[in-house]
Amino acid sequence: MGVRFILCFNKQGVVRLVRWFAVNDNSTEPQEEISQIYRLISSRDHKHQCNFFEFSDDTKLVYKRYAGLYFVMGIDITDEEPIYPSHIHLFVEVLDAFFGNVCELDIVFNFYKVYMVMDEMFLGGEIQEVSKDVLLERLSFTDRLE
Repeated sequence: MGVRFILCFNKQGVVRLVRWFAVNDNSTEPQEEISQIYRLISSRDHKHQCNFFEFSDDTKLVYKRYAGLYFVMGIDITDEEPIYPSHIHLFVEVLDAFFGNVCELDIVFNFYKVYMVMDEMFLGGEIQEVSKDVLLERLSFTDRLE
């Protein structure tokens, strides 16, 4: 499995999105794990350290910061990490196009639409679609059905 989880939290550590694709094998609770991830990422020097690092025996973290939000993916330790920042960026670009300059409040008040975008891109921890145009076409069709 490629993607184990996707998280989004703000600079204060408040979780805005969370999607687990893999069962948590270790004994830590998900909230404790999220807190640990936040502490690790927020304490890093973003100008001089890369955006991916090993988190546990079987998971690497890949993250990008956009304004006041961190988007984080937990991936298999054996996966090639350079491809995942581009998928995070595509996710944010699609959200930006879908909402028209997305912000944290859009994510908070329209979380069901954000999860719809996530479901179009990732299914069962695997990347499903990488075309921004196809994603936006599907999302606008689905949005019109409401």
